[in-house]
Amino acid sequence: MDVSEISMSLSQNQLMNAVGTTMIGKTLDLMEGQAELFTKAMDMNSPSLESLVYPTSGTMIDMRI
Repeated sequence: MDVSEISMSLSQNQLMNAVGTTMIGKTLDLMEGQAELFTKAMDMNSPSLESLVYPTSGTMIDMRI
């Protein structure tokens, strides 16, 4: 191998490392966003403290005339 081939090979390796690092960073950002949305969705579906104490509260309408 001559010097120019080694230089080109090292440059390509550096480029591939930079691209890989950037892709990992983007993937990490995406996963953090999805985890945040998942956490918010879980909070919305969890029962309130009042519904745990009074499980039938708000489930029936008493209509008397």
